[in-house]
Amino acid sequence: MVSTIGIVGLGLIGGSLARRLAGRGCRVIAWNHRPHPYPAARRDGIECVDSLAQLAAARPEVIMLCNPLKAMPEVLDALGGVIDRGATTLSDGGSVKAMVRSQVAAAGLADCYVGAHPMAGTERSGFSASDPALYDGALWALTVDERTDRRRFLDVARLVTEQVGNRLIVLDDATHDRAAAMISHMPHAVATAMINELSSSDERNIAVALAAGSWRDMTRVALTDPGRTRAMIEEDAANVERLLREVSSRLLGFADALHRGDDEAMTRFFAEGQPFRDYKGRGADAVAEPFALDIGGGDWRRALLESARRGEHVIRFDGPDRAMVEVRSAL
Repeated sequence: MVSTIGIVGLGLIGGSLARRLAGRGCRVIAWNHRPHPYPAARRDGIECVDSLAQLAAARPEVIMLCNPLKAMPEVLDALGGVIDRGATTLSDGGSVKAMVRSQVAAAGLADCYVGAHPMAGTERSGFSASDPALYDGALWALTVDERTDRRRFLDVARLVTEQVGNRLIVLDDATHDRAAAMISHMPHAVATAMINELSSSDERNIAVALAAGSWRDMTRVALTDPGRTRAMIEEDAANVERLLREVSSRLLGFADALHRGDDEAMTRFFAEGQPFRDYKGRGADAVAEPFALDIGGGDWRRALLESARRGEHVIRFDGPDRAMVEVRSAL
């Protein structure tokens, strides 16, 4: 097991992760670009340092980069000259992966890197919003390419499954970024469009008075700091643009069907998503018993990617060549 973990960035994601790991007996060393969260972090058992050089000098087995993505080149440049490449694996919590991997490569650290994205968060930000329970039941996406070292991958994977206590799937960067645009980045844009529509309406006060659960659920993410949301979307711009055009086309098609009174088209519109309704209706009780997945072959990356495509989630590793998986997200 990983004994020492470095955390760069004590915001919502990094702060929650640091607190969770420290609470589970791990040695956690953290650096934040400003020291204001340090007193509270130290009370939670987190060692806080004044520089990235000090963080690297502790030779943690894994450093998790939880800093804003716009700061990634600067952080990687600072780490590049001080990290012990033999001892430390770099990972991150960024919501896009292809861009981060290219930045890691530009810093000369590609051989040390395993991508990661914990599917956890709220509309709030900062260490004051952090909560170890943020990771309860969370799924992580780990991303690999042909250069990813198997030992480093297993270090990060076991950190996630054994020490954070979460499940994971393994993807390539492009697959991850397309899926993240679908389930996170595009919905943020749609939710923002909805509150923009409300805010520009002459009847907004009446609409707000009538708003209930459906409005709350569909617009919660629009309450996120808009600068943070814009940065996240721009970092995955091509995928988000494509999806927004596709969703817009679906909505325009439905509007046309409403205008024509086209019963058949409206029926198709509401029927197309039935597999997702069925999947959600099955609930947690539908999770199958864990079974073993052999990852001992030379193409372990493909074996794990195909597992993810089948809706399987890794829950633990029984040795380097055997992952235990559950079917969790099969529509």
